[in-house]
Amino acid sequence: MNKRAKTAQPEAQTTIVDSSVFQFRVDYQQIKELPLGKSVYSDVVSAGGHLWRIECFLHGESEANKGEYVSIFLDHLSKSRCVRAILEVDILGRDGKPSMSGMQRTFETFGIKGDKGLADSWGWDRFIKGTILEEDYLIGRHVTFLCAVMVIDDSPIPLPPSDIGTHLGCLLDNNDGTDVSFIVNDETFHAHRAVLAARSPVFRAELFGSMSEATMSSITLHDITPATFKVMLRFIYTDELPGEDRLEDSSAEMFQDLRAAADWYALDRLKVICAQKLWEKVSVDTVATILGWAETYNCQELKNKCIDFFVAEENFKEAMFTDGYALLVLKFPSITAELKRRVRA
Repeated sequence: MNKRAKTAQPEAQTTIVDSSVFQFRVDYQQIKELPLGKSVYSDVVSAGGHLWRIECFLHGESEANKGEYVSIFLDHLSKSRCVRAILEVDILGRDGKPSMSGMQRTFETFGIKGDKGLADSWGWDRFIKGTILEEDYLIGRHVTFLCAVMVIDDSPIPLPPSDIGTHLGCLLDNNDGTDVSFIVNDETFHAHRAVLAARSPVFRAELFGSMSEATMSSITLHDITPATFKVMLRFIYTDELPGEDRLEDSSAEMFQDLRAAADWYALDRLKVICAQKLWEKVSVDTVATILGWAETYNCQELKNKCIDFFVAEENFKEAMFTDGYALLVLKFPSITAELKRRVRA
């Protein structure tokens, strides 16, 4: 453990505000030839309103360890400053259970890159020796890290959770002070220019720049459905999707459309949420269709997850007989060639 990791513990009055628990499955056979100092990344996850990812250097980050140790770090990707977080990492054993003996924990106050005295990345330069990882934890061609990111508040005076999203959601529902409307397939949605501009650089350019929409009180939108626009508008105001009881359509197609809209309006957090929702929809019946969509819209994290799911032999044998796979063969032959190569490996 080097200067980038701590063994100290949070204060006794620490409160966990939010957390994200996930698996980081690494294709060991594919990356084992990576040189020292080169890394692979987990999917981006959200916890406490911040975006995070795990960075893994299979042969270490620094030359001091001569490529003998695996380095693991937690990267803070959000632009907001000063958040305290606990990171726990374990490794999945060959019995399918956490090893516990390999589990490590650290905590740190994160900032953004360039913040004096604050880290934007933290973890272990010597998480585990590479030979031990290969001998004890390699399952087939993969190693799986079990990760937990916990955003904490250890202030001696408890701070209530933020409710700004609730208040802004009420502002949207009540139409108080709206100054722009959007017409989508004959449905009208009222909104506030300032809120839209604060959340999306695309809306800012449209509503306060030199574009014609800046002087229009009503704007007609094309290439988006009313249901998709309604969900996106709710996210812009509240920073979250509507609850299950208010989400009229939770199909994979809706989240595909929503992800495309989020990409157009540069809503990065919503893009990640949509990718997570689409991953939840993956099965042997849907994986080929979702994989093709991920390739079309350059959703790399979702694409990688779908490929990993696809190449499991029992999944491939069923998924290759779906209509989605037939379309995948026609539209993306390079992907199907990679799938077949991975299955045979």
